[in-house]
Amino acid sequence: MGCWLRFGNLGPCLRRDDVLTSLVDNTFLARSLYTSSPRRRGSKFAALTCSLLLTLTANAAKPDPVHDYGFQIVAADDSAITRRITEDLYKRLVPIFGKFRTELAQRRRTLYVAIGPSALRDVAARRCDCVVVSAFTSSQVYRAIAARLAPAQAAAITAVYAEPAPADQLRLAALLYRRPVRVAALLGADTAFLKPALALDKVTVLDAGQEDNSGAKNGADINDLLNRIAQTDVLLALPDAAIYNAENFRNILLSTYRHKQGVIGFSADMVKAGALGTTYSEVEDINTQVAEIAAAYVAGGQLPAPQFPRYFRTIVNEGVAKSLDVTVDDAARHFARRPPGATPAPPP
Repeated sequence: MGCWLRFGNLGPCLRRDDVLTSLVDNTFLARSLYTSSPRRRGSKFAALTCSLLLTLTANAAKPDPVHDYGFQIVAADDSAITRRITEDLYKRLVPIFGKFRTELAQRRRTLYVAIGPSALRDVAARRCDCVVVSAFTSSQVYRAIAARLAPAQAAAITAVYAEPAPADQLRLAALLYRRPVRVAALLGADTAFLKPALALDKVTVLDAGQEDNSGAKNGADINDLLNRIAQTDVLLALPDAAIYNAENFRNILLSTYRHKQGVIGFSADMVKAGALGTTYSEVEDINTQVAEIAAAYVAGGQLPAPQFPRYFRTIVNEGVAKSLDVTVDDAARHFARRPPGATPAPPP
């Protein structure tokens, strides 16, 4: 079957270009970088910024070179959350690849699943005849890494992003307010690629500043930007470290609260810190989507475009909702898209 898993000697590290790495001391954001579950939290989540190379068996063979048809899970440490991700993913992938051992083996390349940014960088640096699925890495970091790849290599990589889909977040806002709402978003250099899609959804988009060729930052002050969107109902937060960092987040919450605006966050921990609500995906939700991509690749030999999480649940800060005079009903509380055959999600 050709399934490879391996240890790596990469120690815990945080890179400046990993989304929100400037918030490693601010646990409400750093812990939810790769999975924003409100139930399984802790410092282990931040450790995922280092990607992990984990083995599930004592007999794992060295993966270089890999000529076999199969898959390899690339990760970086053996923390509890790492084991949970990898063991669950392994169980999902083995049946998929176990069905195809003969003729397809001559026509398919090994599929790597890179868990987190460091693992993605590690796989991207290899010279292998393989395809790659990135998971538990934000869209901003994924795009930065993919942009440095040669065209042929970039065509053989895809992703399930770590953060919620903006479209699902906007739907949640509509369910919470139960009326058409005016939504604003602040975009920095790392999130500017979302502007066309947000514009189609009639979101008011303001540029929060980009760097020029000298590295100097252009753009308005955060308080000025918040004043300019004071007439909107909702601020859609997107994971951009230039905007949602420890220095700015308190001001953002205070300003939006003063203007009776709800913040739709991008992690469950943000909601616990004062955002109104968010959709979020559990490890199993992301892994289900990765397995679906793998199954489609096995069957047809093609990778889909990078995508936001398909499966999710919702968490709402009821206290914040009450302060904003937002009456939360069950349609908003239970807004979710569950994997086929999954049991209903327990309340957060």
